[in-house]
Amino acid sequence: MNIYVVKSGDSLWSIASKYGVEVNQIAYGNQLKNPNLLIIGQSLLIPEPLKEYIVQPGDTLYKISQKYQMDMGELEAFNQISDPSTLFVGQLIVMPAFIHKVRPGDTMYTISYNYKVPMQQILNANAISNPSLIYPDQEIKIPNTKQMIEVNAYTTRTDGEGIAEVNGLGSYFTYLAPFTHSITGEGNITKLNDDGLISAANSQTVEPLLVLTNYVDGKFDSNLVAKILRNESLQNTLISSIVKEIETKGYKGLNIDFEYVYPEDRENYNSFLRRTVKVLKPKGYSVSTALAPKMKGDQKGLLYEAHDYKAHGAIVDFVVLMTYEWGWAGGKPWAIAPINEVKKVLDYAVSVIPRKKILMGTPLYGRDWKVPWVDGTFAKTVSPQGALDLASKYGVRIQYNDQYQSPFFNYWDESGQQHEVWFEDGRSMLAKQRVLDDYGLRGLSYWVLGSAFPQNWLLQHSRYQVRK
Repeated sequence: MNIYVVKSGDSLWSIASKYGVEVNQIAYGNQLKNPNLLIIGQSLLIPEPLKEYIVQPGDTLYKISQKYQMDMGELEAFNQISDPSTLFVGQLIVMPAFIHKVRPGDTMYTISYNYKVPMQQILNANAISNPSLIYPDQEIKIPNTKQMIEVNAYTTRTDGEGIAEVNGLGSYFTYLAPFTHSITGEGNITKLNDDGLISAANSQTVEPLLVLTNYVDGKFDSNLVAKILRNESLQNTLISSIVKEIETKGYKGLNIDFEYVYPEDRENYNSFLRRTVKVLKPKGYSVSTALAPKMKGDQKGLLYEAHDYKAHGAIVDFVVLMTYEWGWAGGKPWAIAPINEVKKVLDYAVSVIPRKKILMGTPLYGRDWKVPWVDGTFAKTVSPQGALDLASKYGVRIQYNDQYQSPFFNYWDESGQQHEVWFEDGRSMLAKQRVLDDYGLRGLSYWVLGSAFPQNWLLQHSRYQVRK
């Protein structure tokens, strides 16, 4: 998948010609509302003609397999498609392999190097015993290799649209985490209208996780979680409630997101995790936690002190690092997940947590602040597509901050109020994925579904296979 940044004078036709693809491949893939209206500074994902295809109206998997001379079953399996009769316009289909026609001067080494595919894999795919014996115009099959990762997605929507989103995007997830079941002072857990989400997850071979929090009345309650963590009897009642809900609803695991825990409850929290794992693991359920983005072990602050990275890394199956919200709604305008800050968290995390137990938190949203910013005011949350709509409506250029690896822009609304918008695009998500690769992490965890961001799913699917 290529990324192109729109410049003055560009048209979709000129960009398509540059990359040798059809205009509709770019338009449908990026879900452009008006293909004739591009924004200077906007990033576009461009599929690679031999390797990738964007589904268009009227397409079927059979037609695509015929077009690329691929076995339909192999195409279905490689793209992790649960229902081959249902494709979505704008969906990316990646070829399991593609054909390279040998040119004069080609060697197996240069072919392997240029496509970044191990030579032995190419030799095996073509039953070539002597790599020196290739000739011009020979067609060589190049296997398409992708890294395997795990992906979690939180969702707060239990309505029909939320369920439809899971059905549409489920092939990109390992886990689905409906937010939230909350603890009660009696050691019970609140109910959630999650039947539809669990059913959708199961249909997409996605493992639903029961998310347990101390989130009550729109905020995380420190006193409530303290009451539980300081009372073993209440903990036993809570664990029994968790098991009952998991078994009743068909969850596959537990994700604990206790936030703003008092520092003095740090060891109590660790003990509760050990007790929970001891009960759930023999039953075949995973246990994971969500952790605040710490940059050192003794980081001060109510959000951080009780989150013991080393202990969680040793006790649970995996952790979600909440590496986002630097640009939070009540703070000054800033990138949601500035990559330089994310790396500081990861540098500490990998020193005490096994890398293959870390899911890197990744935002699917942006924010629109009124500026000059005034303390006590709150930004509006916008989707990446919504951010593009704003830039288009007000005719402004999109800029990109290389330090934060994030796009942003300013505009003035009809009342003369200035705004500053930070959001995500293909470039910023690729930067995060490269960090994931460089640090050798387990995978990604998205906060939160319900935000229109087609580029993210194209990019993820072009680069990774998702563990199911």
